[in-house]
Amino acid sequence: MSIPTKVRERLASPLPLFIDGATRPAASGRVFPITNPATGETLCEVHEADATDIDQAVSAARKAFTSPAWGGMRASKREALLHRIADRLDERSEELGWLETLSNGKVLSDGIGDVGPSSDIFRYYAGWVRKICGQTIPVDGNDLVYTLRQPVGVCGQIVPWNYPLLMACWKIAPAIACGCTVVLKPSEWTPLTALVLAEICHEAGVPAGVVNVVPGYGGVAGDALARHMDVDKLAFTGSTATARKLLQASAESNLKKLSLELGGKSPLIVFPDANLKEAAKAAFHGSFGNQGEVCSASSRLLVHEDVKDALLEELVQLATNMKVGDPLDPANQIGALVSQSQLTKVLSYIESGKVQGAKLLCGGERIETGSLGNGYFVTPTIFDDVREDMTIAQEEIFGPVLSVLSFKDEKQAIEIANRTTYGLVSAVFTADIQRAHRVAHQIQAGVVWINRWNGFDSAAPFGGVKQSGWGREMGQEAIDLYTQTKCIWVKL
Repeated sequence: MSIPTKVRERLASPLPLFIDGATRPAASGRVFPITNPATGETLCEVHEADATDIDQAVSAARKAFTSPAWGGMRASKREALLHRIADRLDERSEELGWLETLSNGKVLSDGIGDVGPSSDIFRYYAGWVRKICGQTIPVDGNDLVYTLRQPVGVCGQIVPWNYPLLMACWKIAPAIACGCTVVLKPSEWTPLTALVLAEICHEAGVPAGVVNVVPGYGGVAGDALARHMDVDKLAFTGSTATARKLLQASAESNLKKLSLELGGKSPLIVFPDANLKEAAKAAFHGSFGNQGEVCSASSRLLVHEDVKDALLEELVQLATNMKVGDPLDPANQIGALVSQSQLTKVLSYIESGKVQGAKLLCGGERIETGSLGNGYFVTPTIFDDVREDMTIAQEEIFGPVLSVLSFKDEKQAIEIANRTTYGLVSAVFTADIQRAHRVAHQIQAGVVWINRWNGFDSAAPFGGVKQSGWGREMGQEAIDLYTQTKCIWVKL
């Protein structure tokens, strides 16, 4: 399938930064390559932001935050603005989907499919703009006491490479709905759609400086954003290791507020009375969708010992029949991992599973034949007889690797599910509604799905506990991330 002309033209020359309502080259003039994961070849080049560019973007965001054009904008006008952004995202869904697939490696149907939820998040928060309000508080004495919900200010936002456009929209939409301004640093592997998003925001009428996008490396651009004294809040989606560095940077600078959506090692628990076909489908899509590069992947399958063999028979058949290959071929269900380093990481985890004694049921190999040999393709991998102390049962792999553990009873299932440093999502499959709710209440996770996996909606909060993060994205809870309460007393 040939690349559309519009996409090809966009990739023909180095893509600039987007600061203060306009494109511009990096101050240093440096560029860095973007690799197509399906071929291993350079796709295009992007200008590389450093501390100087970050400072310029933050200055533009601060100026815009206090300007009448943004700070004085009527709520109804800001609401209409978010709707226009959503409309333009939908209008350019094919272009965005191609850019997502070419830089990330996901299949084209998924790349285009990510645009719908991205536009929906803008429509959802457009509906919140005129509903962000305070309250009147009855107090002792002759005073009128009321609160205001005000925007937190300039927000630094750092997003990952697995859902580049969607994660950028999750961050930007609630921030500007609340009246904040944004400096977004996309992943250095997948910055293309974030740059188009900035262009779309500008075309929709967002004032200069409100949305700035500065691609660059985490250790330089990301660190500068985290340490900047004029950034009021930092929102991050990514690894727990990087989050620790951002926390330290905040502590060493201005103690800026942080919200963190981090990793997971999420359990999908199957009881003996569950619908095994549905459970197998859920585990299959939860483990191998988006090449397993999902923070909410069902990477630990906990199955009651009485039904484990029957469930695995269904699951292995699904995984074995899954078509891996060129993301642009509609027949394929799984594309390439995002980079050579991610490929190396996933293969090392697979090797550790073998060495530590897990039973490899299927997959576990890099595809090195034919036209796929230069890309970063790994076959869907299932390990049985996994012990809790194995590396593949404890660490987030972020690839198409599923670990299967068995349990004897409900108590043991809950104990295994909770024996991890993470607590992002989870699922319970059972026909017993009482058990479903009982187990859901005891699992240490920010989200629990019952008889399904991967339920998402712009109105439903998402986030984790323990080392899976702080705060919640989407839903009403995200308004709390981008506003602060001011309490006003009036002596009567």
